[in-house]
Amino acid sequence: MRFLAALFTLLILPWLPARALESAARESPRARVTLVADHLAIAPGQALQLGLRLWLSPRWHSYWRHAGDAGAPTEISLTLPEGSVASPITWPIPQAIPSGPLMSFGYYGEVVLPIRITPPPGLRVGEVFGISAQATWLVCDDVCIPEEGSFRLDLPVAAEAQVNPALAPLFATAAAALPRPSPWQARATIQGDALRLRLTGPGLGRESLKDALFIPGQGGLLDHPAPQTLTQGPDWLELMLKRAERPENLATLEGVLLLTDQGGRRLGYEITAPMLPGAAFLPLWQALIFAMIGGVILNLMPCVFPVLAMKAMALTRLGGAARGAVRLEAAAYTAGAVVSFTALAGLLLALRGAGMALGWGFQFTSPVFVLAIAWLMLAVGLNLSGVFALGGPIGAGGYLAARGGCLGSFATGALAVLVASPCTAPFMAAAIGAALVMPALATLAVFAALGLGLAAPTLILALAPGLASKLPQPGPWMERLRRIMAWPMYGASLWLVSVLWAQSGLLGVALALAGGLGLALGAWMLGRAQRHGRAGFGPVFAALALLLALPLGLTAAPSAPAATETAESWSPAREEALRAEGKGILLNVTAAWCITCQVNERIALRRDAVQAAMAARGIVYLKADWTRGDPAITALLRAHGREGVPLNLFWPPGRGEAVILPEVLTEAMVLRQIGAP
Repeated sequence: MRFLAALFTLLILPWLPARALESAARESPRARVTLVADHLAIAPGQALQLGLRLWLSPRWHSYWRHAGDAGAPTEISLTLPEGSVASPITWPIPQAIPSGPLMSFGYYGEVVLPIRITPPPGLRVGEVFGISAQATWLVCDDVCIPEEGSFRLDLPVAAEAQVNPALAPLFATAAAALPRPSPWQARATIQGDALRLRLTGPGLGRESLKDALFIPGQGGLLDHPAPQTLTQGPDWLELMLKRAERPENLATLEGVLLLTDQGGRRLGYEITAPMLPGAAFLPLWQALIFAMIGGVILNLMPCVFPVLAMKAMALTRLGGAARGAVRLEAAAYTAGAVVSFTALAGLLLALRGAGMALGWGFQFTSPVFVLAIAWLMLAVGLNLSGVFALGGPIGAGGYLAARGGCLGSFATGALAVLVASPCTAPFMAAAIGAALVMPALATLAVFAALGLGLAAPTLILALAPGLASKLPQPGPWMERLRRIMAWPMYGASLWLVSVLWAQSGLLGVALALAGGLGLALGAWMLGRAQRHGRAGFGPVFAALALLLALPLGLTAAPSAPAATETAESWSPAREEALRAEGKGILLNVTAAWCITCQVNERIALRRDAVQAAMAARGIVYLKADWTRGDPAITALLRAHGREGVPLNLFWPPGRGEAVILPEVLTEAMVLRQIGAP
């Protein structure tokens, strides 16, 4: 049967009318337009390319999908056999067409507007696949004239598709004229009457490119004829664009970026850039200053509370020490903080470069990581309580903090960063948002500045010997303090177990308790052996507990938490619907592992006065839970220039723009923002 069908195709194709290759033309003095296909015969279910082919007379032009300040795009309406699927027009790269004070985007000469057609798989060999099209297009020179036409193509159905060799070069040229997907990271921000578009990645420097032009894919945002100022670095470029008088309130900027290389070749790339606050484009020097200040303030944030015990022990070691020893330990503590911040930033950049949508504090979205840190906090507490004395990885934090030395100071700084990193302090959010759109080396420099700011109090203490000399002298009180400081570590471990409950339900809690029991048993056995002066098998038991528990995995996450009485669960659709209705919205982007977020909720957002004021004004309270790293919430954070939580947004009633609230909230601050009396 297949042989007969193929024979039929070979016999019938030479006798097909010319319209099977190209439709009858619609002609005028301004344009000649036909409908073309890239196949002589089609096979059931196999896609083909259709195209509206326009030959435009000299000086006349048609328009792109966004015509600019004047004009209208070409429109095509298809009638196809039942079960067929047609894509939208795939638009070739346009060119800018100035006309007095206006700017339009479109085409001169010959252009093909491709459409992908997928016939139904149930077609029978020998049938005719009929395509009817009704098209309208606008052609302009000194005047603009709308034109239209009806077109028809009939393609035979064969067992095997046959490409049209006469039109294959035409469709190849059309494919080459399409914009390519962008390989670069793009960000945009509105600053006053300007809009800044920044791309980061290889191949954007002066040695590669000599010109760039951005053509927006939507109207009402840019002043199209205004000059676009290009600035370039080794691996980035930035275009300064002029805003329209009344720009649309958009979350993203999309369009085509036309790049001209040093050889004069023009290439186009599809660009979709999230709209960020102005802080995302801080210059490097300002981002470094903000990072330093944010790191200093981070010492006062609730996120750092779990490591207060270790910091307190580190300070007690400085009392009565020689000036050189004090400076050496302070330098080691600073190095631990700086190295840990830059290492986390490097890992984040690597994972994002691999296509993962991650933000700052990403490690705490992993239940396995939270479980490991919970056990680490337990081990530190057991060490501070004197259950065992071990300088290895399990008890390194507590043991080294208690025993001293440069290695202990380095470990203290590193663990402080590891536990404190999920949350952001004032100034820190702006610095991180700016850093993650910079080149890699600049990004790492900003995060190193964060570590330097976190370690600054200890560093200042070391550089000012007069301050260090005022610390209490070492004595028996240090051992009592050491045992007291164990309890914040136990509290931190319990808090992390509660985070596991939110992330993985009962399975996470069961693993944490089972592993914690094994860890405590191993620590007790080790301590008992140490006190009797012999080797112990405690570390073996502890390691076995970890190795047996981790492979069980924490992959089964519970369903998203239901909305509480006072908060609805956030979703892009719900936010869009509320904004369309003109409702006021208070959005709390939070995570169970972010202590600052939990403090904000308890002292501000959940307060009766705040809830009553929102109800009185008809403000809807939404909560976006990032505990498990939801990609939609990651996109929401980046759209507002943030890479981590907390983030609190307020949209006033009446479809106003979002206001970003400070990282640390008070009841009075929230009431003042929502306009409560």
